[in-house]
Amino acid sequence: MTVSRGARTLAPAAVLLLVAMTSCAAEGKDPAASPSRSPSSPAPSTTTPTTPPSDTEMASAAASAVLRTYYDVRNQLRQDPSQPLRLLKSVAISTELAAQQNLFARERKQGLRQVGATKVAKLEVQSVNLDNSDPKAGKVPTVQIDLCFDVSDVDVVNVEGKSVISPDRPDTGWIQFLVSNYEFDSNPRGGWRVASSKDIERTPCDVL
Repeated sequence: MTVSRGARTLAPAAVLLLVAMTSCAAEGKDPAASPSRSPSSPAPSTTTPTTPPSDTEMASAAASAVLRTYYDVRNQLRQDPSQPLRLLKSVAISTELAAQQNLFARERKQGLRQVGATKVAKLEVQSVNLDNSDPKAGKVPTVQIDLCFDVSDVDVVNVEGKSVISPDRPDTGWIQFLVSNYEFDSNPRGGWRVASSKDIERTPCDVL
């Protein structure tokens, strides 16, 4: 058999190429054996943009929060007569502050103490007025709130531990509060205080 010169010339090259391919495959360097990687992309966001609360909504929430704290402070002061009355300044102002200071001073002088805690059974924001045109004249942002309190677990006892509460006392009652902010320009969220209150006639609220 006659072998052509071309075949003789190409044979060594073919062998070298085969050896090179076998070597790459043995070392795990075959490009075809490695999966291609595509740049990772962040998953699309499904979060719906939220609308920020309005000034009226923020005032309503802040006034409601301080009114609940007001009841916590009152409970603390009546349950423990050793607590300083200055705590009232953190939740009350104007006529309400004066009225509560006088009430607690009188009860402490008489040796009275509260047992149990008054609860906020229901709280309803009735109106929000953000007029801050004349703080010195009392024209400040004010939120009117109707609140139903629950005193079913509350007693008031004297120094002898005897109750001074009438057995006919109702368990619930409604009070209308005005919660105002005399520092609205500098402290629109934290400057709210209970400014006044009055009893109102409403259908007794349900309690848990």
